Amino acid sequence: MAAQAVTDAVTAATGVAAAAAPAADATTAASASQAAHTGLALVVDRIDYAIMVPLVYVAILALLAGIVWRIVVIMRSPAQPYPLRLYPAARMPGLAALGETFTMPQVRKHKPLFWVLLMVYHVAFLLLILGHLDILPGIRILPAGSRHMLGAGAVGVAVTLPVLYFIGRRFRSPVRELSTPADYLLLLLLLFLFLFGDMMSWGNSWSAHGFVMTKQDFGKYFDGLARFTFADPRAVLHGSHYHFVVIHVLLAEALFVLLPFTKIMHTFFSVPINLLRRR
Repeated sequence: MAAQAVTDAVTAATGVAAAAAPAADATTAASASQAAHTGLALVVDRIDYAIMVPLVYVAILALLAGIVWRIVVIMRSPAQPYPLRLYPAARMPGLAALGETFTMPQVRKHKPLFWVLLMVYHVAFLLLILGHLDILPGIRILPAGSRHMLGAGAVGVAVTLPVLYFIGRRFRSPVRELSTPADYLLLLLLLFLFLFGDMMSWGNSWSAHGFVMTKQDFGKYFDGLARFTFADPRAVLHGSHYHFVVIHVLLAEALFVLLPFTKIMHTFFSVPINLLRRR
């Protein structure tokens, strides 16, 4: 009888242990999954922070260094063996250079649709720069209480549509034969930079729940960058749109780094070159 009792006790204990094992395994698996999720979230947060704060300073320094390098290369280049002067000479070379730079009469004459979209793009891009400057501390273009950026999303559309045309134009002859892979990559970089900016603007301004991130929130982020606080932007930029902001900033940083080596640099030199040609 005693032996039977011992056997029954052992069997019961074994059954309890067997029943408890799956529960313990499930608890362990849940804990491991939660730990892995927490670890992944921590890595993503660190990557987001690196993009939003320290890499901004790196990209700006790279842009300034690249522009200086480009200017030094141009200044040290040998003089052209032929004159660049245009005939007939203008009475006021400075005004003529400005007119040629900003109105592009030759493009308007030969490619009117391309010219219209170029004008729209350049005007919208200027407004886009002003809209971002309006976020900076101490600069007021729109009223301080306005939650919209300049143009309230319309400027983003106006700068995006011409880029789509420019990309399509690259696939048509004779532009296709003159294009390089860098031309396509630059246009794609601009397109996605503008698209993510548009999505931020539309999501913030036109969602059913109203504004998620206001211009004032972005102003706090810019203020932290300007004062080198190295604070986490998530403290002032809330909502699911934050990852759109991170991608937008990352693409802007890529543009800053690449800008001195692209054809966009003509923006910085078009006026002096046209003035030189008029003299």
